[in-house]
Amino acid sequence: MYWKSLLVLIALSLLLAPALAQDADKPTIAILSFGQTPLNALTRLGILDVLQAYQFIIADERALLNDVQDLEGEHVNIIWGDGGMDLPTANIMVENALDRGADILLPLMTPVAQIAANLTLDLEQRPLVLFSIVSAPYTAGIADAPCVKPPHIAGTQAQVPFDEIVSLLRVQQPDISKVGTMVNAAEPNSVNGLEQIRTHAEALGMTVEAAPITNLSDVPVAAETLLDKGVEAILISSSALEVRGLSAIAEVAAEYGVPVYSPAVGNVHRGAHIGAGFDDFYREGVVVGRMLTAHLEETIDVSSLAINALPSLGVALNLDSATEAGFSFSEELLALADYVIENGKSTQDRTPPSLPEMTLEERRAADLEFLAALQCTPEMIAEQLAALEAADA
Repeated sequence: MYWKSLLVLIALSLLLAPALAQDADKPTIAILSFGQTPLNALTRLGILDVLQAYQFIIADERALLNDVQDLEGEHVNIIWGDGGMDLPTANIMVENALDRGADILLPLMTPVAQIAANLTLDLEQRPLVLFSIVSAPYTAGIADAPCVKPPHIAGTQAQVPFDEIVSLLRVQQPDISKVGTMVNAAEPNSVNGLEQIRTHAEALGMTVEAAPITNLSDVPVAAETLLDKGVEAILISSSALEVRGLSAIAEVAAEYGVPVYSPAVGNVHRGAHIGAGFDDFYREGVVVGRMLTAHLEETIDVSSLAINALPSLGVALNLDSATEAGFSFSEELLALADYVIENGKSTQDRTPPSLPEMTLEERRAADLEFLAALQCTPEMIAEQLAALEAADA
């Protein structure tokens, strides 16, 4: 286990460590995305909305940040990074942020959070790392448990409800017996996704075929392999390679009349026939924004916070691509859909999410109440350590 040799030290540091020191100068915040997507944009929106609500950024500065430009602001500096959905590039991106003196790293998506955790662990002066859009923080070695983690790391887990997603396979195809997926061993969220899919599918009497992928060119070949093995649906495990190659997967699957499911709802716009999974990316940003502003105001010791978990399930259907593939959706699945794409038009509510209206005092009180519920207690740490030791025995 990644942190096993440090479990006791970490637990003590969570209990005894003082709040992370603030520099006398303006803090520099690095917002680091694995890649630019509409879903990541919602998380960035949530972060910036909270910073503006707390007056750490003003209206003129916000206009600059909305264009994803670096800011040397009145109260904070903000720098951006984009990993281009490429692990080596993401690694360079995080190193560059550290070289530029970032005091706080906000990594978006599991690969960047894993890189940020690894690169900062041995630093004498560790920047605060607040992650979001991370479905597998424990598989990735970012932490061992919500309260068993390095003291400079906190964040929020985007819990993908694979149990509910897998159950939708039978809603669409009651007699389905074999489902296919892909796995990139270099991506912890992909490995975790495969494990979750296999566990829940087998519990429902289905078998799972998994095809390995290591680069983008593998993706359509893997889809063809799965379909030749007789899978009746493809449910991607959420690796970045699968997302980038989603249109190719759907194109191959359409030739067989087989539906493609994605555990990210918005991927119905990228080729998936069914998007079913986590669907609260704005709230991810709001949670991290709450942690960030509390740290900036020094009203809470972020090192004592447990990793938050956000359960969420949304469903979207692409009727156009399903028709092209030669199948239709069941009435039961249609009834579950939050929105559909039909005749090139989406019924999705495009109103940008926003924070509820309240005074700063009211917001601060509500946010501190939320964060207080995440405080790790000695009992929680002891219980989680015991569970880790038992699982490792």
